[in-house]
This record gives sequence, C-alpha cells and structure tokens, in this order.
Amino acid sequence: MSGPSTIARDRILGKIRSGLARGQDMSQDSARRLTVQRRLGHPPRGIVPERSLLPHVQLVETFAERMIAQRATVERVPALEQVPARIAEFLRGQNLPALLRLGDDALLNALPWSSESTLTLEHGRAQGLDTAGLSHALVGAAETGTLALISGRANPTTINFLPDTHIVLVEAKDIAGPFEEAWVRLRSQFGARQMPRTVNWVSGPSRTADIEQTMVQGAHGPRRLHVVIVG
Repeated sequence: MSGPSTIARDRILGKIRSGLARGQDMSQDSARRLTVQRRLGHPPRGIVPERSLLPHVQLVETFAERMIAQRATVERVPALEQVPARIAEFLRGQNLPALLRLGDDALLNALPWSSESTLTLEHGRAQGLDTAGLSHALVGAAETGTLALISGRANPTTINFLPDTHIVLVEAKDIAGPFEEAWVRLRSQFGARQMPRTVNWVSGPSRTADIEQTMVQGAHGPRRLHVVIVG
C-alpha cells in the first residue's frame, strides 16, 4: 500500500541515487563495491603521535610511564616463571588475602602456581567478595598506556570490575605503539569478523571526580590496578 509518506521516501531515495550516479550501469556498482572492499581490507593509516613510533624497547618504557601517571602500579618481571612469586609478594605488601580470582586463560593457568603454597586460586567469573583478580591483556597501547582486555571464559569481564584490586599480566612483546596497531594485533589473533563480544580498554584504576570535583577511586571498578609486564 502506498501513500504520501511512501511517495516522499521514494523521491528522497531517487535523489540520492541520482547524486551517486546510480542507474542501470551495473559496472559502476561493481566498481564501487570493489573500492569499498579494498578500503575495508586495507584501511589507510591515520596520523599517529611520534611517541607511538619509537623502537619497541622505548615503547615498553613509555607504556609503563603512562600507566604510572594514571595511578597504576607497574612491575617488570623477566620471565613468566617468576610471576606467581611476584604476585604473592605484591598481595602481601598490600596486606591483602592470599586469594586470587582468574579465568581459564591458558597462559595464566600454565604458570607454576604450585610454587606458592600459601596462594589460593579460584577460577571463573568474579564474585562480590573477591578481593583480587588476575587478567591477561592480549595487547597494550603505549600511546596512552592502555590495556586491551577481551571478554570470554579465558578472562571474564567481571574480573575487570568487581575485585577491589585488579592485577593484569601483559607480555612486553604484546605492547604496541598506537591504538591502530593494537586493533590490528587483536584482529590478527581472532581473524576477520571474529572479534570477541567486548573489548575493554583500561588505563589505570577506576576513578571519577563527577561529584563536586572531588577525586574518588573505585567508584565503578577497582581501586587498585597493578600491571605486570613480562619479558
């Protein structure tokens, strides 16, 4: 059934088609589709800050510096085997219970946790009473000092927000320069159109100054963020 609104819509769409020079010439449509596909497959690179184009060693240092500037604490660990001992030491230093929540991440679960007999691990989604959680960031962006935390059974999103203390492990080799490069690395790991449901970008502990410009930490997430850079 047609009416005034339908006629008006057809006129508007007709003008758009005319402006795009779309008609019966199917070769033009094919050329446009090819142009779009090429752009999506090889998007042009935008302008990025010079601090994102440093040698990798300096990128890791920049990443750590920016994390610290955003009130996170950062620890450098030479090898994965040393991570459990360093985390246990960190919890003791903060006077926190020797309890740690983590997901099914293969790298985290392969760590030698048995070497820390006093440390108790709990797996799965975070619970309201969890005091500390551990996540594995697949990518870090040195441009702003930001961690890319993906959702899923390996690293449940609840661990990013529920525990008061959030510990994140990121390997030095996975720290990129600009945001654009971080996205490229994520897409390359998951494949075309296979990104996780959620990607949370974290730059420091939760904080807000919405109320009377008074800084409050832990308003909508962890009060403390501790980043462990391995390698």
